[in-house]
Amino acid sequence: MANHKSALKRMRQSETRRIRNRHVNSQLKTVLKTFYSAVDAKTAGAEMTDIHRLTVSKIYRAATRGIMHKRTAARKVSRITAYMQKAQEPAAAATE
Repeated sequence: MANHKSALKRMRQSETRRIRNRHVNSQLKTVLKTFYSAVDAKTAGAEMTDIHRLTVSKIYRAATRGIMHKRTAARKVSRITAYMQKAQEPAAAATE
């Protein structure tokens, strides 16, 4: 247990940030899981665009808040976008 006033404050701040980070990371995992299941279910059109936009927004918001690094966020967005486009390619080729 900390004895100094500044150390006690630092402990309070760390606990608050830990709780916030866990909440946001949990939300991110849920949103990513929803995104991947939507892509695997062959969701298309405006609904898929909305899910993708929401997922990207959550990822960049976490980066803005400092919960994940900017480059980590950019890498995740790049990967989910590529995953979505790759899943939609066979559907586009089949209609032609």
